[in-house]
Amino acid sequence: MSFEWKGVFPALLTPFTKEDELDLPVYQQNLQAQLDAGVKGIIIGGSLGEASTIMVEEKEKLVRFSVDYLGGKIPVILNIAESTTRDAIAQAENAGKWGADGIMLLPPMRYKTDDRETVTYFKTVARSTALPIMIYNNPVDYKIDTRPELFEQLLDCLNITALKESSRDVTNLTRMKNRFGDRFKILCGVDTLAMEELCLGADGWVAGLVCAFPVETVAIYELVKAGKIAEARAIYRWFMPLLELDIHPKLVQYIKLAAAQTGIGNEYVRAPRLMLEGEERERILKIISNGIATRPAL
Repeated sequence: MSFEWKGVFPALLTPFTKEDELDLPVYQQNLQAQLDAGVKGIIIGGSLGEASTIMVEEKEKLVRFSVDYLGGKIPVILNIAESTTRDAIAQAENAGKWGADGIMLLPPMRYKTDDRETVTYFKTVARSTALPIMIYNNPVDYKIDTRPELFEQLLDCLNITALKESSRDVTNLTRMKNRFGDRFKILCGVDTLAMEELCLGADGWVAGLVCAFPVETVAIYELVKAGKIAEARAIYRWFMPLLELDIHPKLVQYIKLAAAQTGIGNEYVRAPRLMLEGEERERILKIISNGIATRPAL
């Protein structure tokens, strides 16, 4: 399907059962909540979706289930986070075969590529598929910085059409817009910078806490785009303690706990991650409970 990289794109959680199997009923529940809230697409198997621990056959189940369930209402995007170019090409082929509408593409995992290697990797994968691609830049977590100037070398890959910007440097957004205009759509990938980047002209938001609070996330996006900054700011200020859960190494556990508390998820994670317990769980639960208790009326 044809779509635009605009609006809120949840980086979906991957729910598991207590027996460490995919929990498709819980996944469907969360998916419907996202659809009801008005998200413009979904991303499967991202960092928040425990990309490094889910198997290829599980990715296939999630993609095929989502494509069937959504019936073309919004696009289904598969994240590719592989260590070799060959494996990334295989995943891009799978994405098309399973019915995904687009790809989010990380630089190679484990090996820190230099600029030439990074660009070659992106180009090689892009040329292996017709699907639209959003490059994911997150040097804080993945140590490779896909800076604005590198996109000069990606202009001839016409299916590279967007950037998920997670460098924490909000000026990258303006640098990209100044250099390339509307050639690449820019989506904020850091929850705690989302309103700032939307006000600076970001086209969308790849969101994390949307997995627990979809209505509030979409409301901020839509209010900013409508020029209703004061209204958006009020929700954003309420949201900030929760959004900060997205920038911690345990973001998966924290956001899964939040989704469980709002009734659209569960806490089960896949080892080596462990469920929260003790003081840590109580501390995070207090943040979530306070957010729920003071949830704004929309």
